[in-house]
Amino acid sequence: MRIAIYCGSSSGQDPTLAAAAAGMADCLARAGIGIVYGGGRVGLMGAVADAALAAGGEVIGVIPQSLMDKELGHTGVTELHVVGSMHERKQLMVDLSDAFIALPGGYGTMDELFETLTWLQLGFHEKPVGLLNAGGFFDPLLDFLDGVRDAGFLLGGHRDCLLVGASPGELLARLRDFRRPELGKWIERLAAAGR
Repeated sequence: MRIAIYCGSSSGQDPTLAAAAAGMADCLARAGIGIVYGGGRVGLMGAVADAALAAGGEVIGVIPQSLMDKELGHTGVTELHVVGSMHERKQLMVDLSDAFIALPGGYGTMDELFETLTWLQLGFHEKPVGLLNAGGFFDPLLDFLDGVRDAGFLLGGHRDCLLVGASPGELLARLRDFRRPELGKWIERLAAAGR
């Protein structure tokens, strides 16, 4: 089994977030679960790779050539795939993974998280997607998503597809128990309602 980890190329300002990222990676490695990640050697990406490697885990990096050219790639991982674009990176990470976890990060992390959730919502995959909500980092995002659901732009069942855990063990258990709900598509619901 392999889990993709989406996270920042920055370490952020709170050192407890880097520790939480390393703890997630250590937990996965000790459970015999390989990690697929963005291939970087800096920020939370580097913390994830280094922690998993230190615990004897498999770490597969996927990085665009343009970032590799800036010497940001982690050359000590188990495998490092250098691809041509961010689109190729995201697709290969999905193809190589059985589940997905988002850790703190910025636009890139959010892009990866929401694209993976969209593909799950549309039935392009049935793999679980989760957040490690270390220190409540994602609380504002979760509140926003509840508002999106309440405003009628997201079905409740689709909102519930984003799994959340405050600790690595809790999140891993939720990922293992996940079953994608059969909710249909918006267009089918509108047609059934005669709209």
